Amino acid sequence: MSEHLTGQPACPHLPPVASPLRASAMKALVGDRGPRFYLQALKCAQSLWCQGLPGQAILMVNRAFAADLAGDEPELIDWPLPYRAMRWIMSNRLEDQFIGNPRRHFQHLATRMVEPRRDLRTWRAWGCWHLACRCLPDMPADRQQLLDEAIQEPSDELIFENLRRIGLPGEAELWREVAIPASRG
Repeated sequence: MSEHLTGQPACPHLPPVASPLRASAMKALVGDRGPRFYLQALKCAQSLWCQGLPGQAILMVNRAFAADLAGDEPELIDWPLPYRAMRWIMSNRLEDQFIGNPRRHFQHLATRMVEPRRDLRTWRAWGCWHLACRCLPDMPADRQQLLDEAIQEPSDELIFENLRRIGLPGEAELWREVAIPASRG
């Protein structure tokens, strides 16, 4: 499915899909935020990416980050938390494909997070914000929100420490492994 729709390769950090999926494929999992939800969100992200919709793929990766996981699920072993996929999508989209402004998106997501798992999801959003800042350095922050709400953008160290404190086992290290190369390039 991957290359015949847009000619671009599938994301190597997302599971393969056999046929196109849309976000509506998630409806079958209403009330289920566990491993099946996680895997389906990743598959939807891959499908959307392969359809030439990187902005929608990013939103679907966001949904995967919202899954309620313990850290030892087979789905996570096969497909680790999608920080690599997020970086890859932002770095590999074609110039004419709509991506929106991921930096602003993650800033808003992190500062307006609601339950469930609010703190963890907030720090994951800041982790993705960091990736967006590095992958897309020309994308502006929402300066007005930062000023109006006295928001301090977090340092790499603060993101790492919070992911280590409340994330899944090994999550902070995975994020750092993905984030540090992004900050060099």
